[in-house]
Amino acid sequence: MSQVSPISIVQDIDIPSSVFNDQSEYIRFARKGLSGEVLKQAVMLYGHRELFTKLLETSSTNLSRFYKRKSLDEGQSEKILDTINLFLTAERVFGNFELANEWMNSTIPALGNEKPIHLCDTFKGREIVLHALRKIEFGEFV
Repeated sequence: MSQVSPISIVQDIDIPSSVFNDQSEYIRFARKGLSGEVLKQAVMLYGHRELFTKLLETSSTNLSRFYKRKSLDEGQSEKILDTINLFLTAERVFGNFELANEWMNSTIPALGNEKPIHLCDTFKGREIVLHALRKIEFGEFV
């Protein structure tokens, strides 16, 4: 997991920034289960409701039921944490939320002419997008 420095956007989601800097803390949070409120905050902040419905293997109409849960299961929590981490990494690489979001929604030739956001519903897809972000971060522009 890449190191993500505390970014203002984390303040809009009830997760300590340490979760994204400390693997043990990340695992603890995933095992404990994120609250439905954290999910709701992520959906409201990032948008991409369709992505979150795919991550949770539910329909758009049922997503709001997840918001009321005291805690999501470990697998669901890990998918949400992983996705938030990816958004935070994109924000760090591009310097702000707007540019990161623009890149996530742009067709990228190095990603097979896919939009990064369309790859984020699977673990492997998030891994590919993270790899592309690291290449950009270290000067190998995609």
